[in-house]
Amino acid sequence: MSALLLAVVLIAGRAGLAQDAARNPREGDAAAIRAGTALFQTRCASCHGIDARGVVGPDLTTLWASGATDERLFQTIRRGVPGTDMPSSSATDADLWAMLAYVRSLAKAAPVEDQRGNAENGERLFWASCGGCHRVNGRGGHLGPDLSRIGASRPRATLVREIRDASASIAEGYRPVTVVLGDGQRIRGAKKSEDAFSILLMDAHERLQGYLKADVREVVNERRSLMPDFGVDRLNDADLDDLLRFLGSLRGSEVDRR
Repeated sequence: MSALLLAVVLIAGRAGLAQDAARNPREGDAAAIRAGTALFQTRCASCHGIDARGVVGPDLTTLWASGATDERLFQTIRRGVPGTDMPSSSATDADLWAMLAYVRSLAKAAPVEDQRGNAENGERLFWASCGGCHRVNGRGGHLGPDLSRIGASRPRATLVREIRDASASIAEGYRPVTVVLGDGQRIRGAKKSEDAFSILLMDAHERLQGYLKADVREVVNERRSLMPDFGVDRLNDADLDDLLRFLGSLRGSEVDRR
């Protein structure tokens, strides 16, 4: 168990002791799970992955098996985890229960390892088509997310969707934005931060560019991902199987998993 996951479980074990037996009132509620999916993707997926199985944060689908209860997890989300990057939450109770309903629905779905594809060819395809923007174990680009642990955080179906339809889910920190300068020049990249007065992005050449909003003509938040869609015209089904086999093997170094 990772140190951060252990911290979550231990803090969850100390929170809400008077209400240990409380169950999520929205568990199994299809409408709540749909709402929780959207909320989780917006607020939690950048650390825990769209399927709650971990990116830089721990796999949340194992918490119940580790002894945490619904009420304890609710209180942990509400209060945050001191000493980690997980802040307290000001979301409504209904929203917190909806997010937990979503994560619990994933915890009940046992992943099945898919053995299709040739990982060696998949690795070749990755470095030919993906490595310019994504890095693995320190090698590759920085415009897209680090995929060194993608095999531990994404099931096959999610990877297929994200490869075929890149705009279906875009992680925070990689959302596409175009800044239109005063002379009409357009700078497109991944938005790293924004406030009322300024915006910081990484452009296609991996240069961090900061602008004062008072000095630009327009800031356009886009819906289309910087990553292209890899439809069957760009990546046939056999090659997709090979790529998925390679991606499924990426589970981080031994140091990462401690």
